[in-house]
Amino acid sequence: QEEKKQLTLKVEELERKLETTSAQNIEFLQVIAKREESIHQCQLRLEEKTRECSSLARQLEMAIEDAKRQVEQTRERATSRERAAQSKMLDLETQLSRNKAELNQLRRSKDDAERRYESRLQDLKDRLEQSESTNRSMQNYVQFLKSSYANVF
Repeated sequence: QEEKKQLTLKVEELERKLETTSAQNIEFLQVIAKREESIHQCQLRLEEKTRECSSLARQLEMAIEDAKRQVEQTRERATSRERAAQSKMLDLETQLSRNKAELNQLRRSKDDAERRYESRLQDLKDRLEQSESTNRSMQNYVQFLKSSYANVF
């Protein structure tokens, strides 16, 4: 009976321990469930953030590509404008060279014409002087003839 009593006490004690352990297991299971739920929520947030990062990365890549495209277009426009400006500059330099050559030709022509006109003017002056001299000679001769006729008659 004593043994039975001790065994009963032991059984009761083990039942209490079992209940305590069961209560602890239930608490641990609740803690584990809460942690699993927390982990699950974290995984969902992580997946959402991963999707968001992927979306932002795609947007960034698109923005970089767009910026590269715009830079290339700007560079092409600048190159095109530079080529056009160089071409126009060459055309203007060519035109300036032609105009200078034409101006030099016109100056030479003007100088030649002035020399010819000066020469011709000098010739005309000389001929006029010769003509006036001849005219004076003739007037003197006519005067001589008049006075000779007057003396004769």
